[in-house]
Formats: sequence, structure tokens, C-alpha cells
Amino acid sequence: MKLKRDDLWSLEEYATEREPFRAMILKHKKVRQVALGPHATLYFEDRLTMKYQVQEMLRVERIFEREEIEEELAAYNPLIPDGKNWKATFMIEYGDEEERREALAYMGGIEETLWVQVGSGEKSFAITNEDMDRTRDTKAAAVHFTRFELSDTDLEAINQGSEIRFGLDHPSLATTVTLDFKERLSLVADLDL
Repeated sequence: MKLKRDDLWSLEEYATEREPFRAMILKHKKVRQVALGPHATLYFEDRLTMKYQVQEMLRVERIFEREEIEEELAAYNPLIPDGKNWKATFMIEYGDEEERREALAYMGGIEETLWVQVGSGEKSFAITNEDMDRTRDTKAAAVHFTRFELSDTDLEAINQGSEIRFGLDHPSLATTVTLDFKERLSLVADLDL
């Protein structure tokens, strides 16, 4: 369900609610992160994470006008899953800036090798960067916005308890990971099963 203006706190209310809400969000986000090896992570979004993003944007920008709030909602609502998909920020992360720059130079197209697999079903490759192309020649961007569409067969298998795996087929970071219980529970809550 998309966010509406009535779902948000006013700037004054948010000033009071911010600290406990932030603590809850950090805990919530922790089980919505899937590490794809030491240098790549999927950060899954949902209605709650987007509410936090919108509230923080309103706070930082001091936005309180109805029209501007609606603009923020229009920008962030597309990142909320719709019950048959997952939406995530895919980040390639290196602590050292020079190491990151060198690694990204050889990762062009990595976002096209990102997939989900439910049980023994087929890999379903992510739909990435619908807002813009982020790969240039052989160089990859460090941040990609992704959507994993699930078939009715996938949804049924998830409902039956099948394992959920995410992976990358790019030679520089090839990996497969199976969701643990907490990750699975958190992501399955996004689906209309």
C-alpha cells in the first residue's frame, strides 16, 4: 500500500517521534539486508523504510506545504513493493575509495546479472535502473535500483516454504546466498500470499 500524506507526521510531531522511530527503523532494516559477498549488498525497501525516507527528507528540507509533500510521496512511493515483487537498492561497497574505483572499472553490466530464485524454479533476473542507465562502457555505478518480479509459480512456492536465493553471475562478484529465517520472514511479509 502506497503512502499518503495522512500517513506522515507533521514536522513538529516528527521531532517528537524521530528518535524512537529511527531506532525501530534501524532494527527493521537490519533483517532487510542481504549481503552478496563482502562487497555487494541488497537493501530491501518497504512501506516503513519509505516512510522513514520521506519523513527524513521533509525534516531536512523543512517541507510542510501540501504540494511539496505530495511531490516527495510521488518520488518515494514507486520504491514500495506492490505485493508481487521486491524492490531493493543494490550497492557495491568498498571501504577504500581507490579500491572501489578500480573494482567498478571492471564491473560494467553487473546489475544485469543480479537474480532471485525460488526453490528449484528458474532464476528471475532483476529489473534495474528504470530511472536511468547507470553503467558506462565497462564501468559500473556503485548504486543500482532494482525490482524483482515474482511469477505466480514463485509466489506459490514461497507460500509452500521453498528456499529463496539471491545471486550475482558477474565474474568479478559471482555468488549465491540463501535467505536465513529472519530475512525470509521479513521479505515474505511484503508479498500478497
